[in-house]
Amino acid sequence: MADNASRRGATNLSMPLMIAAVVVIGGFLFWLNGQTAMERAVRQATADSVAAAEEERRATPGVTTVAASALQMDATPYEGQRVRVEDLPVASTLGSQGYWLEMPNRNPFLVSLSPQVRNQGVTAEAGDLATVEGTVVAINDSVLTAWTDAGTIAEGDRLAAEFATHFIEASRLQVEPGGANQDDGAQGGGE
Repeated sequence: MADNASRRGATNLSMPLMIAAVVVIGGFLFWLNGQTAMERAVRQATADSVAAAEEERRATPGVTTVAASALQMDATPYEGQRVRVEDLPVASTLGSQGYWLEMPNRNPFLVSLSPQVRNQGVTAEAGDLATVEGTVVAINDSVLTAWTDAGTIAEGDRLAAEFATHFIEASRLQVEPGGANQDDGAQGGGE
C-alpha cells in the first residue's frame, strides 16, 4: 500500500489553477479583440480622411486633369485652359518665380507661381513631387520682362526661360517633399 503521509493537508490545486488559466487567457483574448477593433477603426478613419482629401484635391471645378505626356508634346491645345498635372518631379527652380518640372520625356516644363501662391510661401526643392493647377500660357518677351523687372528671375534665368514655349501660371501647388505623401494645401485664387 502507498504511503500518503507526506500528502496530508495538501490540497489539490490543479482545478483552481486550470480555471484561473482559462480566465486569464479569456481576458487576454477579450483585450486583444478590443485592441484589434480599435486599430481597425483608426485605419478606417485614416483611409476615410485620405480618400476625402484626395477627392477634395481632385474636385476643383473648371480644372481639367491633363496627362503630362500630352502636355510635353504640345501645350498649344491647352492655352488659356485651367489644367492640372499630377506628381511630376521638380527639376529645379526659376528664381523665385517658379519651377521647372521634369516631364516623362525628361524635358523640363515651366511653372510660374501666381502672386497668391508666392505670398503663401509655397516652396519646392529638386526631387520633390509637385501637383500643379493653373492656366496654360504662351511665353513671350513681355512676360519675361515683367518677371525680370519684378526681380523674381535673374538675367540667367531669363535666358533659360526663353527656351520654353508655354508655362503654367500656378494657382495651386501641392508639394510632396522627396516624394512623401504630404500636401501643403496651398492654393491661390488668382490666375
